[in-house]
Amino acid sequence: MSAPSPFDLNGNGHSGNGHNGGPQSLTSLGTAAARKLATTTKSVPQMQGITSRWLLRMLPWVQTSAGVYRVNRRLSYAVGDGRVTFVSTGAKVEVIPGELCELPLLRGIQDDGVLRRLASKFVQKEYKPGETIVKAGKAADHVYLIAHGKANKLKPGKYGDEQSLAVLADGDHFGDDALVESRDHWPFTVTAVTACTVLSLSQKVFEDAIKDSDTLRQHVEKFKLRLQAPQDKHGQAAIELAAGHVGEPILPETFVDYELTPREYELSVAQTVLRVHSRVADLYNDPMDQIEQQLRLTVEALRERQEDEMINNREFGLLHNADFAQRINTRSGPPTPEDMDDLLSRRRKTQFFLAHPRTIAAFGRECTKKGVYPQQIEFNGSHVWAWRGVPVLPCNKIPVTDTGTSSILAMRTGQEDQGVIGLHQTGIPDEYQPSLNVRFMGLDEKGVISYLVSNYFSVAVLIPDALGILENVELGH
Repeated sequence: MSAPSPFDLNGNGHSGNGHNGGPQSLTSLGTAAARKLATTTKSVPQMQGITSRWLLRMLPWVQTSAGVYRVNRRLSYAVGDGRVTFVSTGAKVEVIPGELCELPLLRGIQDDGVLRRLASKFVQKEYKPGETIVKAGKAADHVYLIAHGKANKLKPGKYGDEQSLAVLADGDHFGDDALVESRDHWPFTVTAVTACTVLSLSQKVFEDAIKDSDTLRQHVEKFKLRLQAPQDKHGQAAIELAAGHVGEPILPETFVDYELTPREYELSVAQTVLRVHSRVADLYNDPMDQIEQQLRLTVEALRERQEDEMINNREFGLLHNADFAQRINTRSGPPTPEDMDDLLSRRRKTQFFLAHPRTIAAFGRECTKKGVYPQQIEFNGSHVWAWRGVPVLPCNKIPVTDTGTSSILAMRTGQEDQGVIGLHQTGIPDEYQPSLNVRFMGLDEKGVISYLVSNYFSVAVLIPDALGILENVELGH
C-alpha cells in the first residue's frame, strides 16, 4: 500500500471513494477540518431531575419577616385522634405503651407506669375477611386498636341498607370514648375487609386501672370536664348566639376564646457551598458565564429539595402534618373515583390534587375499568387531568413505598380561605431569587472561589380541613 499523500484534504490519509470504488481526491475542504476553524453553537448545561414543581407554583407565598409564622386558632376542646404504633414478635402483636397517648382519652398522661400496665392488658384477636368486629346496637364496652388490616365502619341507613362511614386501617382505633360512658351502645358496625389483627381493652379492666392509679383517675376526670364544655361540631369553644326569637328575650353573652399555645412555624433552610476555581472563572467565560451556569443548576437542585422537604419533612411537611381526621383510606386498594369523591367532599373549595405520576396512572386505569373518563383541562399553560373540575397535578416527591402504595393530597390554599400557605422571607441580604441568597465567601489558598447558597422556606396549614390525604393507595392493581 502506498503512503498517504501529504496533500490529502480530509485529514485521515484517504482521499475517499469514487463512483467505481477506487480512490478519488476531494475537490473542496472537508467538514472535519473545517470545524477546526468554526465556532460551535452550544446549549447551556442540561440537567436531569428538574420537574414541574407544581406545589411551589400553586402555593401562595406569605412574607415571614421575623422568620417565624404563628397560626392562631379558636380554642378547641377536641383532642386530635392519632395513629397508634405496634411492635410484633412472631405472630404476637403488642401496642407500644407511649403510643397510647395518641388516644384522645389518654393524651397527655406523663406516667409511663400507667401506660405500660394498660398496654399489657390489651387482648389480641384475629378476624377473617367479612367477620364482624363490633355490631351496631350491642354494648360498647371495649376500645379497639387496628394493628393490621382494613375494616369498614358502617351505619344502618334510613331504609335498612348500610352506609359507609369510614375505612379503618393500620393504627386506627375506635371506642375509647366508650370507656368513660356507662351502658353505652355501638352506633355503628365494623366489619373486616381483609384479615385483621385487632387489640382490645375492656371497660372493666380500664375501670380497675382507674381504681389503682390516682394519676389515671384525675386525668379521666379532666377529660370528662372537657367533654362537658360547650363546643361546636368541630370541638371549638362555642360562641353563644340567639336567632329566630320574638319579643325581648335576654340575649346570650359570649366571647371568642383562643388557643393559649398556638403552633409556630420557623423557616427552614436548604444550603450548599458552590465552589468554582478562579482560573475557570477568568479564562472560560465566553460565550457563557461559568459561575452563572454553575449557580443556575445549583438553584434548580435547591428548589427540588425545597419541594421535597415541604412534602416529606417530619417537622412541617404536608404528609406528616395533615390532621388525622382528614386522612382516609381507599375502599379496596387502588384509587377509585369513589375514593377521590370522598377526599374531595371533606373540604370546601379544594383547589387541586397532588399525586405521584404512577398514582395518576393507577387512577386512570380504575376510571377506564368503570367507563369513566377524567376530563383534560388547560391549567397554567399545561394540559392536565381533572376530577370534578379540580386539576390532578403530578409530583414525584410523594413517596411510593416498597409495597407499592402511595398517597394523594388534596388542598385548599391561601390566607383568605384559611388554607395551606408557603412561607418565605424576601429582601434578605445578597438575594438572588425570592428568599434565596448567594453570599461570597472568599478565595482559599488554592484559588477556589466559594459561594454560600441558601434557600429559606416552610409551609403551614391554617386549619385542619385545608389539607386531606388519601392513604394506602395501591398502584400495582
